[in-house]
Formats: sequence, C-alpha cells, structure tokens
Amino acid sequence: MRKLLVILGVPIDNLTMAEALDRCDEFIAEGRATGRLHQIATVNADFVVNALHDPELRRILQEADMATADGMPLVWASRLLGGPLPGRVTGADMVPALAERAAQRGYSIFFLGAREGVAAKAAAILQERYPGLKVAGVLSPPPRSVLEMDRSIVETVKAAQPDILLVAFGNPKQEKWIRMYAHDLRVPIAIGVGGTFDMIVGVTKRAPLWMQRSGLEWVYRLVQEPRRLWKRYVHDFVYFGYFFFRQWWAMQRGSALSMVPNPEPAQVPPPIEPAAPPIPWPVLTVGHRLDVNNLESFRQEAYRLLGEQHYLILDLSQTQFLDSSALGALVALAKQARAKGGDLFLLNVQEPILRILDLLKLDRFFERFPDLSAIADRITQEQHPLPASSTTTHGWTIISAPRLFDAATATTFLNEASAKLDQGERLIIDCSGTTFMASAGMAALVKLDRLAREHNSALRLAGCSHDVLRTLQLVRLDQVLHIFPDVTAATTAPLPDTSVATEGA
Repeated sequence: MRKLLVILGVPIDNLTMAEALDRCDEFIAEGRATGRLHQIATVNADFVVNALHDPELRRILQEADMATADGMPLVWASRLLGGPLPGRVTGADMVPALAERAAQRGYSIFFLGAREGVAAKAAAILQERYPGLKVAGVLSPPPRSVLEMDRSIVETVKAAQPDILLVAFGNPKQEKWIRMYAHDLRVPIAIGVGGTFDMIVGVTKRAPLWMQRSGLEWVYRLVQEPRRLWKRYVHDFVYFGYFFFRQWWAMQRGSALSMVPNPEPAQVPPPIEPAAPPIPWPVLTVGHRLDVNNLESFRQEAYRLLGEQHYLILDLSQTQFLDSSALGALVALAKQARAKGGDLFLLNVQEPILRILDLLKLDRFFERFPDLSAIADRITQEQHPLPASSTTTHGWTIISAPRLFDAATATTFLNEASAKLDQGERLIIDCSGTTFMASAGMAALVKLDRLAREHNSALRLAGCSHDVLRTLQLVRLDQVLHIFPDVTAATTAPLPDTSVATEGA
C-alpha cells in the first residue's frame, strides 16, 4: 500500500532507502514479466520549483512509480505538513545502493548520459566496488533537446535488455525522455540520476557526512560552484518558500489539528453506496474531512474496492477538507487504478476542495464529475474509443486532439492526421479537450507541421489551455506552429500571402 505526501503538487513516497530498494526488486520482477517500465524520480526543491512552471514535468512526477525526497527542504516541509518523511533518499545514495543490490541479485544496469567518458568511468568504479555487477551498456550521446535526440539511443538501450536504466541527462530532460519512450524501452526500471555519475567519479565532490545528515549539503555545493548555483538556489528558495507557505496556510485554515497525527482508537470505515444504474460499481463516500487522523480506515476500504474492480468513485459532496497525506492517498489510488486499466473519479467536488486541488496543481490530475451519468459516459468513451472525429468548415478540416496527448495516443493521432494531410486537406487541430501535452505529442505536432509544409498545405492549432500553451512555449513551439485562441479564429484567419515570395523566386 503506497503512502504519499503531496508537497506543492508533487507526490513524495514516504519510505526509507531500504524500502525503496525493496520496491525496486518488485518493479524488476513485474517489469521482467510484463515489459512495463517503472519510472523513478529523486526529487529535490529544484525539481518541485521547475514542476510549478512546467506542466509536463509536473504530470510526469505525479505519475512516477516512485518519487523519493532527494532534498532536505522536502523533509522539513513534510514535518510541517504533519506527515514526516523518515529522511532523504537521494539519487547519489540510491545509485551505489542499487548497484550493490544488482550485484547481489544478478540485475544488469545501463549507464546513459553525462559527458563523454564519465558514464563509462562511473560504471567501472561501481563494478570494482561491487564485484559481479553486470553492466548492460554505456552510452553518452551528444547534448540535444528531447525532441531532437536520436531514436537510435532507444534502440541501443532496448537491444541491451538491462534491468535498470540510469539516465543522466539532467532535470527535466531525463524525466521527459524516459516518459516519452517508456512504451518502447521495455526496461523494468528507469531513473533520472542527474549529476550522480559525476559524483561517483569525483568530478563533483559530496559534502561530508555530517553536512549531508544536517541538511547542509547545499551549502557545500554552493561553495564548490558558486557561479553556477547561486542564482538557482536563490530562485528555488524564493519560489519554494512562497508556494509552500501557501500550502501550509491552506492546511492550517482547514484545521491545525490535522497537522499532528492523533489516530482514533477505532476508526469508522467510510460508507459505501451499492452499485446502481448507470454505474456498475459502488461509490465510496468521503466524510466532512479526510486527514491523518482518519486516513487509515479510508485507505483500507478504498484498496479493498480496487482489489475487486478497476474503477474507483469517490463522492466528495460532504467533504470540506483534505490534508497533504489524504491528497497523497488519492494520488496513489488513482495511479493504482490507472495501472489496472481503470481510473479514480471524483464526484460532486465542493468549492473548498476545488481550491485545494487548484493550489496544489492537482486539478488536471484528477477527473471531476457532477453526477454518475457523466462518469458512465466517460467510461464508455474510454472503453470504446472512437477514431478522432473531424468536421469541415470554411475549407478547413477540424480534428480533435487526444485528452492526454502523450506516447500512448500520439502515434494513432499522427497516423490519422497525416492521412488527411496526404489527401491535401488543410488541418486545424482542436486542443480544447486536451488536458496534458507530453513531448511525444509535441513531436507528433512537429512532424505534422513539416508534412503540411511539404504538401504546400496548412496546419493550425486552436483552443490550447494555459497548461498546453505553456508546454509548447517551453520548447518554443509557439514560434513554429500557428496557434489560435479558438477554432473560429483559426478557420477565419487568412492564410499567409506567399505571392511575394513566389515572384521573388
């Protein structure tokens, strides 16, 4: 039963290093059997701050199979939120520990990224330190953006068939690359390790143990690299402090009592409404508040239901407060349901909860519905997906983008949209229903834009939400693609005049 604490929208696993390694054993066993990749992130304050501004990174961290507290600010924050983490589980500590576990149990590791020669040296050092460690491969590709990285990297890793893939591209590129190719790599575990290879070989020196344990490792690193790090640390301190204070204050306003666990001797399980048309699954009703004081009984009942079905429906019509541990429980339940091919649906969400979800950037992670009929329609749509619908207006073919435009949906959408461009149609992609745009989706848009130019046709995007537009802006695709506020504007705007260019030619 996974226990998470949400800090500024990022769910952090409440576990020790030993528990993290045991979880890795489980991931490898499952990955070997099913081919599923489990993404692990070691999260520090810089990750969290980046996720506040980067919707794609935020979603990746929210959906990670394990996210550990790499930075001491997260541990301190957890104590103030009433769900204290046992301590840091850093990437710099996890990689050697995982290498030792791999040597003991016969796992193989692929070292990907870092500067030329660094990954190979790190692999050699770990092999010498842990005899019997199997190195499946080493590769340090030249620096490129995620959208420009060579596909051959994926094929090289896939051919090596490692149990563990360590990716040192730096945050957030490594997390986005892993997510983009998760369906292709067929590696049980992939971990973004940042500068860990540099630490192993001694290019970057770690702080003394007493500084690591007291949370002062950042001071040591700042002294080592002041020019590179001081601006980042100031930026992270200001943003992390400001947004954490907002979360802490929101939790306090709900009730200061929830900040300190005080388990009741006998918790009453939440009531369950029996299945009724149009939904064949029971509905779990959450009480007035859900926090560390009554979370355990709710968690047990929710996981029991998930053991019997793939979908979980929570009625929040009475709920006025969720603390950070309760939000973490909902995230964990949603991820387990989605891993089984189902989902978690929130029913009748009240305004106080909507404000909390919005504040912690979870409003896009959970799906919310006003009634059971809307949930029934959503499940039907998911279980029996229709081809991308299209209409024609003013000489433009309008096609709807997927709700989650990621690696799972990008290829099918690309094929359908390409077929229309091949027929000479001018295309508008309606993104009004898209809640998440991943790198795989953006790669598909780049290919479609290139194809439209080759056919002397046109491609336009319309109705992008704030998060989708922000994602495009981060990689400057807003300067490449033609983006309009809505479909009406996209269909009525004139095409660029190319007559001058033609005459000049």
